Amino acid sequence: MPKRLSIISDYIMISFGTLLMSFGLFFFLEPNTIAPGGVTGFAILVQKLFGIPIDITNLIANIPLFIIGVIALGKRFGLKTAYGTFALSFFIRMISILLGENRLVVDDLLLASLYGGIMMGVGIGFVFRAGGTTGGTDLAGAILHEYIPYFSIAKWMMVFDLMIVASAGIIDKSLETSLYSIMALYILVKVADFIEEGLDYAKAFIIVSDQSEKIGKEILDALDRGVTVLKGKGMYTGVDKEVLLCMVDRSQVSKLKNIIYKIDPKAFVIVTTAHEVLGEGFKENES
Repeated sequence: MPKRLSIISDYIMISFGTLLMSFGLFFFLEPNTIAPGGVTGFAILVQKLFGIPIDITNLIANIPLFIIGVIALGKRFGLKTAYGTFALSFFIRMISILLGENRLVVDDLLLASLYGGIMMGVGIGFVFRAGGTTGGTDLAGAILHEYIPYFSIAKWMMVFDLMIVASAGIIDKSLETSLYSIMALYILVKVADFIEEGLDYAKAFIIVSDQSEKIGKEILDALDRGVTVLKGKGMYTGVDKEVLLCMVDRSQVSKLKNIIYKIDPKAFVIVTTAHEVLGEGFKENES
């Protein structure tokens, strides 16, 4: 994809993501004081206490984090974060103006936390995939992820968000509010991780067999999939082994198992899930 189209695509994705987040906040979370962490969760609490609109608090609270983000993550990331933060506040304001008191509110806390968490998670996931954030704890998570990549951005968010979640119950004077906020936060993080890592996933096969050459040729002929031969050695036996690595679609998993065990019933096979595969036969790298 040309660079200009890629940039446009990123900003469209951020816009779509922040619009989904706005709907989740406006219809499900804010009316029930469910605060699933982040600056938006903090803004819900501020509105509950002082009546300050969510979009105003969201903008003001993100200024210091935005400055740090530009320094730590670069100007391009800063521009996307600035756009994401502004877009979220803009959509919240527009929805409030257009619907006002006429909005349909879900009073059931379970449904509100479930669907609010899903909409927020999908929205944030799309923003992450576009290389941006909406500020707040997801920006803080992105900064830490840059230096400590072992945890995803979404998991870093969970660490920061626990205090905000606990505060929701204190302010609303209800333990249930905190518990439902935790549930919404958990759903949000899991969905955001799922969207960020990719909707399409494949299966990776690691095959150890004395018939590796026959198995490899059959995979090439029957499945039209590439196979990589890795050199291995049995620690106990000291015998050299050829280890096959092969990526297949979900629909080809059973076929590949049949191929392997038809040729070598004693083959040792590891099957694992790959959330995203880039390259020939799968998704092309567009970066």
